[in-house]
Amino acid sequence: MESEESKLLNIHVTICDRPYRLKVRPEEEETVRKAARTIAEKIKELQNQFAGSDKQDYLAMALLTAMVEQLGAHKQSISQASDDGLAVALDTLNQQLADALQQ
Repeated sequence: MESEESKLLNIHVTICDRPYRLKVRPEEEETVRKAARTIAEKIKELQNQFAGSDKQDYLAMALLTAMVEQLGAHKQSISQASDDGLAVALDTLNQQLADALQQ
């Protein structure tokens, strides 16, 4: 029987010219690599926008931007779920009222 540790893959990603060696589950590998590519793209975009900052500044700005986007998407999905629930409740109530008026 394989241990959890033996199932992990060793991968390397580079962020801000620094290599990082990670152990990830096989099903997470592509997501981790995509995240590293996305970070690299965002940092490059920030470097083009704001020349002269150091890498720490770019990392901080990239992290802040990502969190704002994630929290905004999370808030929107919660709001959408709430709106969907309200729509279902209103449809049910509307149907009950229509049924009552027909009797």
